[in-house]
Amino acid sequence: MSATEHRTRPLRIGCASGFWGDSEAGAAQLVRHGDIDYLVFDFLAEITMSLLARAKAKSPDAGYAPDFVRVIAALAPELQSRGIRVVSNAGGVNPRACRDALKKELDALGIPLRIAVVEGDDLSDRADALREAGAREMFSGEAMPVNLLSINAYLGAQPIVAALDAGADIVITGRVVDSAVTLAPLVHAFGWRWNDWDKLATGSLAGHVIECGVQATGGIFTDWERVPGWDDMGFPIAECDADGASFVLTKPAKTGGLVIPATVAEQIVYEIGDPRAYLLPDVACDFSQVRLEQDGVDRVRVSGAVGRPAPARYKVSATFAEGWRLLGTLMIGGPAAARKAQRVGEAILERCRRLLAERGLPYFSESSIEVLGAESTYGPHARTGDSREVVLKLAAKHASRAGLELLARELAPSATSMAQGITGFAAGRPSPSPVVRLFSLLVDRGEVQARVSVDGEALDFHEALFPGAGVERESTHERDRKAAASGPTQLVPLIRIAHGRSGDKGDMANIGVIARSPAAWDVLRRVLDAGTVAEYFAHVAGGRVTRYELPGFHALNFTLENALGGGGVASLRYDPQGKAFAQMLLDLPVEVPTELLESLP
Repeated sequence: MSATEHRTRPLRIGCASGFWGDSEAGAAQLVRHGDIDYLVFDFLAEITMSLLARAKAKSPDAGYAPDFVRVIAALAPELQSRGIRVVSNAGGVNPRACRDALKKELDALGIPLRIAVVEGDDLSDRADALREAGAREMFSGEAMPVNLLSINAYLGAQPIVAALDAGADIVITGRVVDSAVTLAPLVHAFGWRWNDWDKLATGSLAGHVIECGVQATGGIFTDWERVPGWDDMGFPIAECDADGASFVLTKPAKTGGLVIPATVAEQIVYEIGDPRAYLLPDVACDFSQVRLEQDGVDRVRVSGAVGRPAPARYKVSATFAEGWRLLGTLMIGGPAAARKAQRVGEAILERCRRLLAERGLPYFSESSIEVLGAESTYGPHARTGDSREVVLKLAAKHASRAGLELLARELAPSATSMAQGITGFAAGRPSPSPVVRLFSLLVDRGEVQARVSVDGEALDFHEALFPGAGVERESTHERDRKAAASGPTQLVPLIRIAHGRSGDKGDMANIGVIARSPAAWDVLRRVLDAGTVAEYFAHVAGGRVTRYELPGFHALNFTLENALGGGGVASLRYDPQGKAFAQMLLDLPVEVPTELLESLP
């Protein structure tokens, strides 16, 4: 098949990485047992970009994911013999260095694979101009900080397609939206046009489902006891048809995991906002009417995605440093362990207050005590009991590293001066780390120019633009609570009628909740509204809570603004990404008809 030939048979795309640090076993599994046409990787998160930027500042040859180079070099002979092409955002903030490192490995092996690079996402040279033009944070309205660590636009699939059309075997990008590494092979293979909005939405949904690796094939599923083979989880494969009406999610045979509508549904609601306005550089997607059907063993057909014209602006994520933070832990055992831990934490902070003042240093700008094992993260919903073994997590922020180094030194002395049973400090003192905050903004597409090169030769690439850009702001979707149910009811945990998953976007958490049956859907919509969720998470969520509906597969999605203490490495919480929020919410007592409970498995 030539580089630009359009095929009619299904295309199989396997995703081998959901984040930088994912298991390296995924790539080999997919290449050897997945019967795939494309191998894609997703390495980047917002904070990852800042870490890579700092690495590049220390060494001009750094700033990318070296794991990618190692994995691809090891599999290169098989990639070549099987004709598998590769697309990855492993380039981080230094795609050319990633290409050079990989080319060196391939040259040593004598394997002449063509490598393309996609650049243009790095807007560092435009930061001052954007600031002078009055750029504002798209959620809070704050002014742009002066000293940025990174600033990158989320590019789409178009430059990747250009590289594939030019014959690239491997495409390395900087910051692109996660789904673009999957959408691009589909557009290239099937010849989709850039205004085939529904097809682009389906391809983007396929990318969204597989971008987090095994989270789509049973990883972190609510009903975890149903999932076999955690030691050899099957990585996801999207099997896509040329008509762009649907795709099938599956995994390599004889691997662990579980692919059923429920596991796929949880991944669809993961880290989204308004499902009717999932905005990407290539298309504005509506996932609210998506349907999920079992299509064989470990095969789920996904259909019903709708697309509209792409937004007129790119989303841009910048990161900046704002002081330092430290997080340390101690284990405390014995009777009344939770109360001892709380007092120990308070005493350590008070001691630091006095010692900092003696040194002429201000007190911590923020501090946090969580007693893990006593359900501190549940706030007023904790079932405290009388645990005899807890972990004290103590964290703080300070403008200077010195202030936190003092705190690090004062953790271990508590073992001789405070409560009996303190241990867990043998690993040594924790080290302060920079607080990195996210700053998101929108930039006109005309101000961002992607660049594409293959084997070092620049391509003449120009983005296809269309008038009538799609909506750029999310719209609320809250239904009034229905009348109370008639007939006998029981008070049960929400998990009896629903399952769910939660994630983060900066300082916003999202919780997707999926009904266990069509009948449970009607009850779920009645018992779980935005006000109920806001009240349940009042101890952590400081902003608006919004509810959205996905009736296509009987799901609700809630967004909780200002709910993560800053989010990412800017947060002092033990769960800065809201990963446990869905599990917490599924414990919410709800009034459910007895008849419904008797009908559920």
